Amino acid sequence: MKDLGVRVGTPEDIDELMKLAMSACDENGFVEPNPQKLLSELWHGLVLADGIVGVIGGVGEKLEGAVLLRISEMWYSDSRILEEKAIFIHPDYRSAKGGRARRLVEFAKRCAGELDIPLLIGVLSNDRTEAKVRMYERQFGKATGAFFLYNARTGMHKMAAE
Repeated sequence: MKDLGVRVGTPEDIDELMKLAMSACDENGFVEPNPQKLLSELWHGLVLADGIVGVIGGVGEKLEGAVLLRISEMWYSDSRILEEKAIFIHPDYRSAKGGRARRLVEFAKRCAGELDIPLLIGVLSNDRTEAKVRMYERQFGKATGAFFLYNARTGMHKMAAE
């Protein structure tokens, strides 16, 4: 089996990362994505400007998965946090061996530890939610809260476009 290490994304990954991000929006988005906003968020992570992107896959190759992490602040504080914006595994690799999602979560934990700031991470999905939550609980322990959507479901953006 090939090495499934998570590497730090670089600007050379932008095209493949945008493809992966648009797939993530199609699957998990509940509002229409703005490609320019996506590009900006990803780019900041790829150039290490208040963020970082962890990717699985070689430079110039189709990416198997990625995590976008941004340094931000909670609305009520000046303290910095590491905020997970998205973790996404390409559907072609979800059933493959190697624990890609777990590896991306471990990358996020490592980054937060090295920065010595809290990591805010979670699941916002109507698809296989319980299984995803169980994986996160194995990594972090019992959940802290929950997300709820009213008048929306994840994947709605794609359904509305079809």
